Amino acid sequence: MECPCLIDYSNCIQVLIIAGVDTTATTMEWALTLLLNNHAKLVKAQAEISKFVGYNRLVNESDLSHLPYLHCIIKETLRMYPAAPLLVPHESSSDCTVEGYRVPRGTMLLANVWAIHNDPKLWDEPRNFKPERFEIEGTKENRVGYKLMPFGSGRRACPGEGLAMRMIGLTLGSLIQAFELERISEEIEDVEEGARLTMPKINALRMKLRPQSFMLRTLSQI
Repeated sequence: MECPCLIDYSNCIQVLIIAGVDTTATTMEWALTLLLNNHAKLVKAQAEISKFVGYNRLVNESDLSHLPYLHCIIKETLRMYPAAPLLVPHESSSDCTVEGYRVPRGTMLLANVWAIHNDPKLWDEPRNFKPERFEIEGTKENRVGYKLMPFGSGRRACPGEGLAMRMIGLTLGSLIQAFELERISEEIEDVEEGARLTMPKINALRMKLRPQSFMLRTLSQI
């Protein structure tokens, strides 16, 4: 008879991979869509990477802490299009009252972070892509508190937050640095949201990628 204390690590690893792949890919797709529709933000991000990293190597993990605008882009993308618009279910451990609503013990609770992240009472022009809102220290919107919770909060927050932010930062930073990104046509890329556990675009992103001429030598050495 197997000990009930034994942990099936293969299942744990499978859950981590499944949970991390789709959410990261979805966030990348939204970030690229927003940058294609806001060319000035893309140029600003490219200038930041060019200034700090240069052209002789690709962005690496140690660079991320020196690329604040790239981090602002990721945070703004997660604000507008959280990978998990409804956080994973929680259960109330005791009877309580929240904002006048009675919540009995054992109630399944879902936090609608999409609604929180896009609430005009909390965010200025919430449907506009403004990475700069996280750029200025001391501003109302930079003191996010519980207004920005793409990974949840507290002891039950997503344990993969650190890994996700690094993977998105490295991938998005490398694409911005090494390629010229363009829309397929002159039309604005649509931002219609799909309905799934994660929140993908209804119409998959299509774009042109052309290597930056000054990065050809670096790319050829990969």
